[in-house]
Amino acid sequence: MKKIIKISLLSISVLLSAATTQVFAQDASSLSSLLDLVEEDRVAESAEYRQRLQQFEQNASQQQQILDTTNERIVEQEQLQSQLSDEFEANEIIMADKREILRDRRGDLNELFGTLQGVAGDFLSNFENSLISAQYPGRSETIEAFIEKAGSTINQLDIGEIERFWFFMQQELVESARVVSYNADISLPTGEIANRSVTRVGLYNAVSEGEYLSYSGDIGHLQVLPRQPDSGKLSAASDLEAASSGFTKFGIDPTGGVGGQVMANLVNFPSVEEQVRNNSGTIGFIIIGVGIVGIVLGFFRLLILSLVSIKVRSQLKSGKPSKGNPLGRVLLVAESNPNADTETLELKLGEAILQETPALEAMLTLIKMIATIAPLGGLLGTVTGMIDVFQQITVYGAGDPTIMAGGISSALMTTVLGIVVAIPTIFMHTVVKSRADNIIHVLEEQATGMIAQKAESSMAR
Repeated sequence: MKKIIKISLLSISVLLSAATTQVFAQDASSLSSLLDLVEEDRVAESAEYRQRLQQFEQNASQQQQILDTTNERIVEQEQLQSQLSDEFEANEIIMADKREILRDRRGDLNELFGTLQGVAGDFLSNFENSLISAQYPGRSETIEAFIEKAGSTINQLDIGEIERFWFFMQQELVESARVVSYNADISLPTGEIANRSVTRVGLYNAVSEGEYLSYSGDIGHLQVLPRQPDSGKLSAASDLEAASSGFTKFGIDPTGGVGGQVMANLVNFPSVEEQVRNNSGTIGFIIIGVGIVGIVLGFFRLLILSLVSIKVRSQLKSGKPSKGNPLGRVLLVAESNPNADTETLELKLGEAILQETPALEAMLTLIKMIATIAPLGGLLGTVTGMIDVFQQITVYGAGDPTIMAGGISSALMTTVLGIVVAIPTIFMHTVVKSRADNIIHVLEEQATGMIAQKAESSMAR
C-alpha cells in the first residue's frame, strides 16, 4: 500500500513539472514578442520625431522672416506717425489763425448768430409737437441744422437760411389762426395707418371723421385719441368737418397741442361708471343691488298707495260704501252694525282700521332697513379697502403712492355708494310712509266722525 502511494505522488510530481515547463516556455515566447513590438515602436517614434523636428525648424525660419517684416513695418509706421503728428500740429496752428481771422471778419455777426441760435432753440420745442408740423413735416430737422450751424465756429449762416427760419416763424403764426383741411396718415387705435382727411383748427386741435386727433413729434404723424370726448363734442367735430363756411360750434383745447393737453387728460379721466365698475368691488356691487331693490320697492309702494288714495278720495265723495277701498270697508263695518252702542262701534271700527293698516304699511320696514344697511355696507367697504392699503404698505412700502391708490379708491367708492343708496331710499321711505299715514288718518277721521255721530244720536234719544 505504501508503494502505491509513493508511486502516485511521484507521478503527480512528474506531471506538475511538465506543466510548469510548458507555462515557462509560453511566457518566454510572449516576452520575446513584446520586446520586438517595443523595438518597432521605438524605431517608428524616432522617425516621426525627426520629421516633426524638421518641420519645427522650417517653421522657426518662416516665423523669423515674419518677425523681421513686422519690425520693418513698425519702423515705417512710427516714421509716418511722427510725420502726421507734425502735420496735425501745423494744421492746428493754421486753423487757430483762420478762426481768429474769421472771428475778426464776422465782427457783430457773432452776436447776431448767438441770438438766432437762442431764438431757434426756443422755437424748436414748439415746432416738434405743433399740430402745424403734422401738416408741414421736416421743420424740426431744419431748425436743428440751423441751430448747429449758428453755433459753429467754422460754418456760417447765409441769408437764405436766416430767411427760411423767419419763414417758419411766420408760418407758425399765420397757421395758428386758420382752419384748414388736408390729407395725412393717421395712426388708428388698432395700430394700423390710414390716410384720411384731417381738419385742423389752428394749433389747438385736429379732427378726422368725427374723432379727435393728437400729435407727437417723436412719432411723426397724427394719432386718434384712444378715448374720445362725449357724443356732443364728437357731433360738433363732425359738423365742423362738414361745414364749408360760416360759424360752427366746436370744442377745442385752449392750451393747444404744445400745452398741457387738457382735452387728452380730461378724456382719459375715468367716468363715474368706470370708477364704480373698477373700484366698487364685491361690497360695492352688493350695495348697488340692495339700493336698486329698495328704490324699486319704494316706487312700487308709492304707486300702490297713490291708487288707494285715489279710491279713498272717490269714496269720500260717494254716498255708498264700496269694498274696493279701505275707507269703504270701514264704512261697511259701521253699516253692518246699526244698533251697536258707541263703545262697541268704536271697537269694531278700530278693529277694521287695524286690519287695513298692515296692507297700507307693507314693505315700509324693508325699505327702512335698506336705507340703514347701505351706509353700514359702505363703512364695511371702507374698512376692507383700508386693510388692503395697509397690506400693500407692508409688502411694498409707502414710497409709491400709486400702489395704495387701488385700496383707497375702493374704500372711498364704497362709502360714496352707501351714502348715494341711503339718501334716495330714506327719501322714498319718508314719502311712502307719509302717503300711508295720510290714508290711515282719513280712515281714523271718518271712524271718529261716525262714532261722534252715533254718540250724538244716543244722547238725543
